[in-house]
Amino acid sequence: MEREGRAVGAASGELVTIGEFARLSRLSAKALRRYDELGLLRPALVDPVNGYRYYDPAQVEGARLVAWLRRIGMPLSRIGRIVALDAGAAAVEIRAYWARVEAETAARRDLAMYLVDHLSAEGRAMSRIPGNTGSTSNAGGTGNAGGTGRTGSSGGAEGMGSRGGRGSSGSGVPGGPGVLGGPVAVPLAIRCAALTDTGAVRTTNQDAAFAGPRLLAVADGFGEGGAEASAAAIEALKPTAWGGGDGALSAADLLNALEDTADSASRAVRDAVAPCADPNGSGTTLTAMLWTGSRLGLVHIGDSRAYLLRGGELFRITHDHSLVQSMIDDGSLSREEAASHPGRALLLKALVGEARPAPVAVACRPDVRLQEVLAGDRYLLCSDGLSAVVDEAELRAAVIAAEAPEEAVRRLVGLAHEAGGPDNVACVVADVVVAAEE
Repeated sequence: MEREGRAVGAASGELVTIGEFARLSRLSAKALRRYDELGLLRPALVDPVNGYRYYDPAQVEGARLVAWLRRIGMPLSRIGRIVALDAGAAAVEIRAYWARVEAETAARRDLAMYLVDHLSAEGRAMSRIPGNTGSTSNAGGTGNAGGTGRTGSSGGAEGMGSRGGRGSSGSGVPGGPGVLGGPVAVPLAIRCAALTDTGAVRTTNQDAAFAGPRLLAVADGFGEGGAEASAAAIEALKPTAWGGGDGALSAADLLNALEDTADSASRAVRDAVAPCADPNGSGTTLTAMLWTGSRLGLVHIGDSRAYLLRGGELFRITHDHSLVQSMIDDGSLSREEAASHPGRALLLKALVGEARPAPVAVACRPDVRLQEVLAGDRYLLCSDGLSAVVDEAELRAAVIAAEAPEEAVRRLVGLAHEAGGPDNVACVVADVVVAAEE
C-alpha cells in the first residue's frame, strides 16, 4: 500500500518522475542520478523497492541553477555550497567565482601574448642566420640591484637617475604584458628602500616588506597566522630560494623561475599557518618583483599593489584580486563607491593556509609576468594600508617629490598616518639607475 501511495502521489502531480524532471530542469537523467549520488540534488522520494526517483516540481529552480552553474564551468563542490545559500549570498559567491575565472583567463592571455612575442622574435632572429633573409634586433638590458632589508633603507649615493623615461607601451601601461624589454645600451642597477609600520589603530603588524639586491616585495597578512604568512611568503622568494645569481636569465627561464617561486610561496604559507586553529582563515597577499641580470619578473596575488612612475605619470601595473575590483570592472560599482563598499576587504585570490577553496579567499597561484625596465623608472610596491587610504594623486606627488627611496618610503608612511593610519602599512620604493652611477 505504501508503494502504491507513492505512485499515486507521483501520478497526481505532487511529484514527477526523473524523466519529466529532466525535461523541466534541462538536466539529463544521467546527470540527475550523478547529482543524487554526490548529495548535490536529492530527489524528493526514492522508491525503496525499485529505486525509482521522484522529484518535487518545486525543485526545478534549484536544478536549473545547478545546470547554469555547470555551464559556466563551476566545479560541483562549489555548486554544492552555492545552492545551499540564500539568493543574495549565492549572488556574491557567483560573482566572486567569475571574477576569479576572468583574472585567471587574463593571466593566461598575458602568457599567450608573451609566447607570441617571444616566438616571433625567435623567428626574426632565425632570419639572420646565413642563408635566411630579413633582420631583427634583440631585446637586452640588465637589472643588477642594491638595497636593504625589511624595515631599513638602502645605501648608496643620494638622488636618482632622471625619471623622464619613455611613454606607455602595449595596452597603455608601460612594460605591460607580453613586453620583453626594450634595448638597453648600458647595464642597470636599482637603489631601493623598504619600510613597514603598525599604523595608528592596530596593535600588531602583519605586513612585511623587503628590498634587496634581487627582490622587492610586500605582503599583507590576515587572520590568526597573518604575520607568519606574510613573512613566509617573502622568505620563499628570496634569491637563495629561487636561485637568482649574477648570471642573466632568458625570458623563458625567468618565467619558469617565477612559476616555481610562486608555488614555493604558496607552500611556505600553508606550512607557516598550519598550526593555526583555522589555517584556511589565515593567509597573505603578495606583490613582488624579482630582478635578474637583464629582466624583471612580477609576482602578484591579492590587493597589494605595484606602481610605476615613468615620464612624470604614475601607472598601476597590478590588478587587485578583490570583490570590489571585479564590480568596478563589470561596471556595477564606481571607484568612489568602492571606497565605502562593505565588501571592500574581500579577496578573490590570496595565499591561504589550506590547498582547498575557502568561501571567498581561495588558494590560487599568483599571477606572473615580465616587466619592461628602463633607466629612470621608479617603482612603488605597497599594501592596502597605504593605497586604500591615500589616493593616487597624493601617491604620485609624494613619489615624485622624494629625492631618494629612503625619503619616499618615509613620506608614504607619513601620508598613511595623516589619513588616520587604520591599517598596517608596508611599502617599497626602488629606482632604476645606470649601474655606473651606483
